[in-house]
Amino acid sequence: MSTAILLTLSVILMLVLRQNLIVILMVLGGAVQLLYSDGELMFMAEDFWAALDREALLSIPVFLLCGSIMSRGAIAERLVNVLKQLTGSLSGGLGVATILSCAFFAAISGSSMVTLLAVGTVLYPALKEQGYSTPYALGALSSAGTLGVVIPPSIPMIIYGLVTETSITDMFLAGIVPGLLLTLILASYSAWVNRTIPRIGFDLADAGTAISNGIWSLLMPVILLGGIYSGYFTATESAAIALAYALAVELFIYKELTMTQLWDAVIHTTQLLGGLLPIVAIAATLNMVLTTEQVPGQLADWLSAHVEEKWLFLIGLNILLLLVGFFMEIISALLIMAPILLPVAVAYGIDPVHLGIIMIINLEIGLLTPPVGINLVVASQAFKESFWTVTRSIVPFVLLMLIVLLLVTFLPELSLIFVS
Repeated sequence: MSTAILLTLSVILMLVLRQNLIVILMVLGGAVQLLYSDGELMFMAEDFWAALDREALLSIPVFLLCGSIMSRGAIAERLVNVLKQLTGSLSGGLGVATILSCAFFAAISGSSMVTLLAVGTVLYPALKEQGYSTPYALGALSSAGTLGVVIPPSIPMIIYGLVTETSITDMFLAGIVPGLLLTLILASYSAWVNRTIPRIGFDLADAGTAISNGIWSLLMPVILLGGIYSGYFTATESAAIALAYALAVELFIYKELTMTQLWDAVIHTTQLLGGLLPIVAIAATLNMVLTTEQVPGQLADWLSAHVEEKWLFLIGLNILLLLVGFFMEIISALLIMAPILLPVAVAYGIDPVHLGIIMIINLEIGLLTPPVGINLVVASQAFKESFWTVTRSIVPFVLLMLIVLLLVTFLPELSLIFVS
């Protein structure tokens, strides 16, 4: 049985039967090792260890725990209150505040799901109370929640950097302009579509109070991102600093985080890691075999012989990734697809960092597309609305995100402007 047959079988199981991904990858990884490693399953365990024995991987659980703590404490709520006050005089001001709140929180949590829950629990009732439509409120929170995968620091960017050996700092730098562009377009749409809703108004005293109460929340992304981009600390160190800062602010300054909430945050993070780390380990086994069998190189040679134009390859790449996003969650897709696509993209002269941003925006959209779209599931459960009600609400937002995807795909300087 060839590698191609095994990979085809795994794709059928994952996309058609939708069986448990960890089980499928474990069986597939075992079969690959038996066929290509002289029948020694011990090599599979060695690959697991090699995949997980990386310093940068430590940043993922720390960022997840940090985001979980902030969503249970006061940092998220006070950050939202500041932005509500500052945008109150704008058309659709609370809608704009929704998008900006997700963008700010994404810059300190790195997770789309944590961003959606943290901001949504505060702003969804407020949007409804201010007269914003249910479809808009659901669509704005679900779509803006995905900004956590594009705006650095981003957990998917860390995963892409690990599996492709691309600089994680460069990935973070490359996400700045696309992240800001997405935020600007979603915020502009929010202001336009809600232009008839009465404005809250701007009160200098209230704004001053909100800023005073939320100053520690506002400083967090400044410290975190400033340290990364200035080179003072790495992605892993930034995660540790973010966690220490969040704990200090929540426990000793705001004093609104209880020990029970802190324990809940630890348990929630552990549960998330229980599903993530096995996938990382098992996918590494498959990627090592693919490399040994020279599958990516053979695919690159075949495509180069049949698809001469770079623009045509980029269109096909986006279509492929959008389809993958329909059926696979973002981490699994990156682990499996990135090592295969990187040599092919490089053969067409595409920078690995640019490819990473293209992949992440495509798979970000996948968070909003059924049947697997995780943000749709989370939003429907958090806001007590049906899955299909949430799905219909995100249509205009997805169309806007597709426009940004095309701009980023065909204008690589948008991603690479800050990358040395």
